[in-house]
Amino acid sequence: MLLVDDILLFPMHGLLWIFREIHDRAVEEVANEGEAIAQQLRNLYMQLETNAITEEQFAKGEKELLDRLDAIEARSGEGPDDEELETEEDELDSEDEETTAHEPPR
Repeated sequence: MLLVDDILLFPMHGLLWIFREIHDRAVEEVANEGEAIAQQLRNLYMQLETNAITEEQFAKGEKELLDRLDAIEARSGEGPDDEELETEEDELDSEDEETTAHEPPR
């Protein structure tokens, strides 16, 4: 019976594997996109230092690359900094509640 189930479900398992691979590649590509833009920024700074480009060209290129980085961050949603801030705020709120609970009445 298990052999029959395996044979009948093989196409579905194959499709699931394909979709997982596509998802993994897409996530990897998005992660590498930020690194590629950072590398382009480094190259742009190097060109400016070696006087290969003018200040105007540098400013234009830098603006474009930084806008692309901002778009990537916006797509990725909430960053780790936001999560850390929320956690710290929750901890501070709970400490305030504990402090007020232990204060003697006035």
